[in-house]
Amino acid sequence: MTVAVLSGKGGTGKTFVSVNLAAVAKDAVYLDCDVEEPNGRLFLKPEQVTSSPVTVPLPAFDGEKCTGCRKCVEFCRFNALVFVKNRPMVFPEVCHSCGGCALVCPVHAVTETPRLVGTVEEGLSGGVRVVTGILNPGEVSAVPVIKNVLQKVAQDSGLAIVDCPPGSGCSVMESVSRADYCLLVAEPTAFGLHNFKMVHRLVRLLHKPCGVVINKASGEYSPLEQFCAETNTPVLLRIPYSTELAARTAAGEVAVRRDAAIAGTFRGLLNEIRKEACDEKTADSER
Repeated sequence: MTVAVLSGKGGTGKTFVSVNLAAVAKDAVYLDCDVEEPNGRLFLKPEQVTSSPVTVPLPAFDGEKCTGCRKCVEFCRFNALVFVKNRPMVFPEVCHSCGGCALVCPVHAVTETPRLVGTVEEGLSGGVRVVTGILNPGEVSAVPVIKNVLQKVAQDSGLAIVDCPPGSGCSVMESVSRADYCLLVAEPTAFGLHNFKMVHRLVRLLHKPCGVVINKASGEYSPLEQFCAETNTPVLLRIPYSTELAARTAAGEVAVRRDAAIAGTFRGLLNEIRKEACDEKTADSER
């Protein structure tokens, strides 16, 4: 089962929930798809780390073959190509690596060369396989690195926890593409609710079953509770604000490995997720 952990904004505790879920499951894969700021590894501290590059194909033009027909420039809907001094020029940051320019070239003047956009690290942490995507600074799209991270677990049949980027953009959509269940981490504030509604709408549009964890819940926040009730979104766990838990997190500790009570709480959350996902599959088969 693949569980995607999302949040409408940064700072809600998405990585805290993701890391502790993976750690309490023990035999699991933690996939850090928050590739612009991957910090799950700061808590899990994986060992035996290996690294592999992530590249995308970039068009290269043979000036001797090119006839200046401009068909490649006209084809590109992303405006990644311009015609300068009688030959095409590519803007790497805008190119989507679709390969269309090579296909439409009548004289085969277009080839492709790999361009490095990031890396993927793999390691082990107490039975948890840790896969971390790292996007190179300045890159526009995180999607190629996220795809590479998700492919690392394609052959596994166990539990995979996907730590998604915050928000509801293209990188989030790619991160949840293979998820069986989405866990939304919400912050009980007006700003948190506004962003939570956007990511909630996204997972519903993608027809993904979902539940909610309300983090830093010092008391009941009625607007959030009411929204969850009105949309039939189950609140699986409420984590009260704790200075001790905050201190453990700030120290880079995995709470479930240090505190038996917190470990029990997250085991209960994992059981609830499995139950919800199972009930959803049963409902789908009956429909």
